[in-house]
Amino acid sequence: MPDVQSTPQDSAFIRATRGLPVPHTPVWYMRQAGRSLPEYRALRAGVGMLESCMTPDVVVEITMQPVRRYGVDAAIFFSDIVLPLKAVGVDLDIKPGVGPVVASPVRTLEDVAAIPDLTPEHVPFITESVQRLVAELGGTPLIGFAGAPFTVASYLVEGGPSKEHARTKAMMFGAPEVWDALMSKIAGIAAAYLSVQVSAGASAVQLFDSWAGACTPEDYATYVQPYSARVLSAAGELGVPRIHFGVNTGSLLPLMAEAGADVVGVDWRTPLGTAIPAVGDRAVQGNLDPTLVFAPTSVMTSRAAAIVEAGRAARGHVFNLGHGVIPDTDPGQLEELTRFVQSIPVS
Repeated sequence: MPDVQSTPQDSAFIRATRGLPVPHTPVWYMRQAGRSLPEYRALRAGVGMLESCMTPDVVVEITMQPVRRYGVDAAIFFSDIVLPLKAVGVDLDIKPGVGPVVASPVRTLEDVAAIPDLTPEHVPFITESVQRLVAELGGTPLIGFAGAPFTVASYLVEGGPSKEHARTKAMMFGAPEVWDALMSKIAGIAAAYLSVQVSAGASAVQLFDSWAGACTPEDYATYVQPYSARVLSAAGELGVPRIHFGVNTGSLLPLMAEAGADVVGVDWRTPLGTAIPAVGDRAVQGNLDPTLVFAPTSVMTSRAAAIVEAGRAARGHVFNLGHGVIPDTDPGQLEELTRFVQSIPVS
């Protein structure tokens, strides 16, 4: 269990992100705040996702649920990557079983110009939620987060989730001036959103680029990395550790590291032994296959032990799944996994 008497800066999580000695390998899980927990489903029953994210009582309770149940070393702020767009007035909704759906997809420079920049006044509920959480969490750090420009742009351009990202890439390749304006706009919104969370007390931030794996390294370097770098640079000025994570990004890890991350998240497809040299002198986060929690406990813990051992070669290592918690995950397995990783001797 994390030491609730200490400060977040003393925590195993923050120390690992900074490459400092730790009492144990810290653990948290992407999408730990919801989906698989029965108490989460009970609280969310009949309440829309965005409404939940904009209600401090709900945000605080959902963020705290996995901390109480699992004893993880960090809490991840409960929200959604499109929430800042909703807050500034973009007409969108999160449809169950579908994901974010945008009423009027972005196509032109005029469409981009119509999106306001984000200010703290747009998201007072975020400030309130973070402040309340920090007070309740004590020495357990709170991770703030934002969606990276490419992933958020893909929802705005496609109008919803997409497997091919065809319209997104058509704009990227065929209308570079619109692409630059859109990515610059989103980068500014993301940076402002992270600033609000850190100003309210978040101890670290994670930039999620869920769909960056759709790009080749060359295209990522040209059309994506500069804008993520703007967000991470702005976050760096806030003085908190920055985690950069994408899905199916094994070929992009060096570029994601160069964008300005202190910690590079590694999805489950890339072994840490391959990822650690690729990211340079940085900490890593990951990367147990999320499906392994459905295997026998002994199999799950054996694979986790191998990941912890591989992580020793990095400047620092935060244990996590290699993507989000699957909705049907048995919470009891995550409890076992958390205790097991925290119990492994550091040396």
